[in-house]
Amino acid sequence: MNGIFAIEKPSGITSNQFMLKLQHALTNSQVFSNEIKRATAERMQQYQQQTGKKASKRKLRKVSKVKMGHGGTLDPLASGVLVIGIGSGTKQLSNYLSGTVKVYESEALFGVSTTSGDVEGDILSRNSTKHLTMDELKTIPDKFKGSLKQTPPIYAALKMDGKPLHEYAREGKPLPRAIEPRQVSIYDLDVFPDSLNTSHNYPLLRPTTEEAIETVKNLNANLLNDTLYFSKEYCEKNKYESEEAKVEKSIDLSEEEEKAISETGDAYRAPLLHFKAKVSSGTYIRSLISDIGKAMRSSCYMVKLIRLQQQDWSLEKYNVFQLNDFTERKEEVWRKVLQLVLEKGADVNVTEELARAEKEYQATNENLAETNNTEDLLPQAEESSSQAKKSDSHNTDTTPQETKGIKRTADEL
Repeated sequence: MNGIFAIEKPSGITSNQFMLKLQHALTNSQVFSNEIKRATAERMQQYQQQTGKKASKRKLRKVSKVKMGHGGTLDPLASGVLVIGIGSGTKQLSNYLSGTVKVYESEALFGVSTTSGDVEGDILSRNSTKHLTMDELKTIPDKFKGSLKQTPPIYAALKMDGKPLHEYAREGKPLPRAIEPRQVSIYDLDVFPDSLNTSHNYPLLRPTTEEAIETVKNLNANLLNDTLYFSKEYCEKNKYESEEAKVEKSIDLSEEEEKAISETGDAYRAPLLHFKAKVSSGTYIRSLISDIGKAMRSSCYMVKLIRLQQQDWSLEKYNVFQLNDFTERKEEVWRKVLQLVLEKGADVNVTEELARAEKEYQATNENLAETNNTEDLLPQAEESSSQAKKSDSHNTDTTPQETKGIKRTADEL
């Protein structure tokens, strides 16, 4: 059991927390127990030879569970494909950390920008949405597809002067300088036709506390005024001098809109952005959403994100496991399919193979139950046969006596 497979991470949990749940499920299974016992015994012997002491549980912790890692973090808000390396397969995970193509589906709301670029951040700006049109939104894919400069969000794990960007935001401290843009690739971008509708269940984010508002005020203008870029291909096609987007400033929220939002309360629904993007490693979907908002002279923040695909592992190809496959199905079922995936990779349709393995398992159990019932009935059948033989034997023994009686009566006559 060594190699690579993929599992669907749900929203609301970190990648590491989710991986620990999976690791716990596999460690407690029979299929990995022998390998864990072997590795534990080997480590105990090695430690004793080196130190002359018996290894403690803490010293054996690393080898007392399934060796596992993942090939690219998903934010807690995000769900979807998480590539898992198991055993010696962890050595292959470096192939997934850079240079892989990923496909995401996302939903966002126009009218607000946040420090994190998603629903978990504090509000940076509130902008108008009444000018948004579908015709204008349809021009967005051409502006962003291709080689694109992108500014990472401040809540990224990147560091500036040795300090993670998100620490500046959480402490309300200004950045030493503007965040440097990075080169990414947007291979495809499809805006879905339900975009700009307000028939959804996402309430518009509102300022939470005075403290949060004050924290945002203390952040410097780098967050609001980072340069917007269009793709190199789009700029060359339109003969722009540079890749800096020629877009007017975002339109402020009008008094009329402010009143409508205030009076409607939590029932207010902002226009939706719904799209699918095929991108290179290192692309921040939250930054792409923020940039689309600016390109539409508004603002935008993410409310939902699904990683549909990473390299060849795809929810749409059904080659991805779910956690309940390991926690709710019988080990005899998932073990066969996991072994197949580790051997053959992403070509295996996990959904079909699990259904087939489940069917085979049930058929085997039914046959076993039928066999057991037959074996239980055999002693009863043998007992019945023995009783029948005794009865026949009794009938045979009385026949000569009856015959003698008949003969004696005949002689007397």
